[in-house]
Amino acid sequence: MGKDVIVACDFAGAEETFAFLDRFTEEKPFVKIGMELFYAEGPQIVRDIKARGHKIFLDLKLHDIPNTVQKAMRVLSNLDVDIVNLHAAGTGAMMRAALEGLTRPDGTRPLLIAVTQLTSTDEVTMRSELLIGLPMEEVVIRYARSAAQAGLDGVVCSPLEAGKVHEKCGADFLTVTPGVRFADGDAGDQKRVTTPAQAKELGSDYIVVGRPITRAVDPVAAYRRCVKEFVG
Repeated sequence: MGKDVIVACDFAGAEETFAFLDRFTEEKPFVKIGMELFYAEGPQIVRDIKARGHKIFLDLKLHDIPNTVQKAMRVLSNLDVDIVNLHAAGTGAMMRAALEGLTRPDGTRPLLIAVTQLTSTDEVTMRSELLIGLPMEEVVIRYARSAAQAGLDGVVCSPLEAGKVHEKCGADFLTVTPGVRFADGDAGDQKRVTTPAQAKELGSDYIVVGRPITRAVDPVAAYRRCVKEFVG
């Protein structure tokens, strides 16, 4: 897997999702299936989108006791997705259990990545509400190191931390980065944002882009612009 744009299909159901994907007659975008769509449609939506030829990032952000997460990952391992995630805050024990559950009997598995801090969270909120007193970058790096030590493939972080994650965890440790908006776009509820071009310069491996593409007047043109700016 190389640099790519992952389109966040944060739709309410299958009909809206397929109407969106049907607009792509030449490309097969890498798509993210998040909580809203998965909870609405269940595992079948994964199977249906995969059957259309798309790579899939299943973004369910698991966070529970190690035994529960291990069993949940065992179920998810039966879906033909490319990336799965969890919260690094669940501890190294949970991440190791997740990896064990996700690995199939033949040794294959999807990529497993850990959420460090959500891009809707800024340092002020992290300190005042989460009671984490360290600087944002240090928190992200500590979570990333914990994920790497647990054997995971990468993390979800802001593009602003991508370069430092690579520096501390290795060039092959993936950075999957939401919080990406066009320079002339609205940041919405995101706090730590960059443009696709800035994310590329900062070292992001994948960018996750939702509303700037899905709510665009011409989603295909917006997707192509994003790919051009990020991949080149």
